[in-house]
Parts: sequence; structure tokens; C-alpha cells
Amino acid sequence: MRLPGVNTAAAVVLCIVASSCGCDRLDMYDQPRHEAMEASNFFPDGLSARPRVPGTIARGQLHADEALFTGRVGGQSVSQLPDGALRAIHARFPQRFKQPFDKTDLVELRQALLERGHERFDIYCSVCHGGAGAGDGMIVRRGFRKPPSFHIDRLRNAPAGHYFDIVTSGVGAMPSYASRIGAADRWAIVAYVRALQLSQNARLDDVPADARSILDAASAPAGAKP
Repeated sequence: MRLPGVNTAAAVVLCIVASSCGCDRLDMYDQPRHEAMEASNFFPDGLSARPRVPGTIARGQLHADEALFTGRVGGQSVSQLPDGALRAIHARFPQRFKQPFDKTDLVELRQALLERGHERFDIYCSVCHGGAGAGDGMIVRRGFRKPPSFHIDRLRNAPAGHYFDIVTSGVGAMPSYASRIGAADRWAIVAYVRALQLSQNARLDDVPADARSILDAASAPAGAKP
């Protein structure tokens, strides 16, 4: 239907102009910024991605604790878990620990570290090393090269830093897990490996005196009087 007094051609032109007014700027679509690896005429080297200023350290990446982040002190593997591992577990779970680190019970911190290590071990390690660390994980049963058991004398006597270094750098068929497991979680895994070793090589002297009665009751013949 044609309206009286309206020029059809002029109306069409007017509609086209009106519809294109909102499309002459594409800043929202093609934003005035450099894409990854895009060239730049602003810098003399032609690179838009700039290298870090020498000496720059990102927040949280100072890594001043040598033992925590390398597993070594003075070039030698540490024999015990560093104090920083307990501090890291305290910082990770602020809702679990109601008090500052210095006032938190050491047993509670170690328990939390072992629980975290158990979880991480099951995710990353058990497929090869097995649930008890005997080297009989699921992929080993399917043909992957068998790792040594954690319970042989050589590994039971190895310092804690040795395990941290292995998880960090890899060895043999085992790749490095540094990009997948943070330093604090690597120490949690080391703590759990130590717990596994103790579980398979514990002596009666390792059991607290007030808990030995429980073992005696469990090992007593059925029907025997306590």
C-alpha cells in the first residue's frame, strides 16, 4: 500500500541511512588493542607483547624459602618436611584453622597436611604407584613400566627432599609434575608417602603406650578374655 504524498524512493534511502547509523563504529567488535602476538609500530622491536622488566617478581612468587620451593638447602636435599609446608596448609584452609599459625596445634596441622597429601596422591600418583605405594597401580597392571616400591630400603632411607625433587623434575618414565602440582602440594604428597612407608614398616615401639592395648585386643584370639 502506498501512502499519499510519500516518495517511495526517498523512504527507502532514509531507512538505509537510519539503519547504518549504528554500524559505522566497530570499537566493541574490533577493539583498539593488540591481540596476542600482533605486531606493533609503537615499539622499536615491532613486538606488542613486552618482556618483563628485569628483576620483576609477581605477587606470591618471591620463592624466598629455599627448602620449600627446591627441596634443598645449600645444595643438599632436606631430610624433613620444611616448616613452610605446614604454613602453606594453614593458609590454604583458613576456615579450618580458627587461630593464627603460631597458635595452631601441630598435630592438627600435620593431620591436614596428610589429608591433602592423600587426596593429591590418589589423583596424581596412585595410577602408577598404587594405593599403598607398592608400584602396582592400575596402568602398571595394563603394561606400563613398574616403578619401584616406596617400601624398599633405598627409598625408605631417602631424604624427604629426594621425593620433592622427583615430583618436581621427574625421573625415568615419570614426567615432571611441577606444572600441575604446586610446591606446597608436592610436600603434602611427600608427607603422605612417608605415612605409607610407616604403615608398612611400623614397629610396636612406634605405637604410643596408651594405644597398645587396642592392638593387644585386636590381636587376641576370638573368645579370649581381656
